[in-house]
Amino acid sequence: MGIGGGIALIVIGAILAFGVSDNLAGVDLTMIGYICMGAGALALVLALVMNSQRANTTHREVVERYDDRTPPPPAR
Repeated sequence: MGIGGGIALIVIGAILAFGVSDNLAGVDLTMIGYICMGAGALALVLALVMNSQRANTTHREVVERYDDRTPPPPAR
């Protein structure tokens, strides 16, 4: 989902919880808004944790070097 999806859920939830005053039979839009805000906050925290783990990696570079100045083996 990512950071953008979490922020979008928070915004949609806030609009449903605080901005909509419509009454639907059997549907509480305020509670749906709070649920969306909670899911958005959880998605935002998880996305930030996953990004911090991804940025905490280490890389190791191995360089093999051969020296051409070594004398040849003795002839028989």
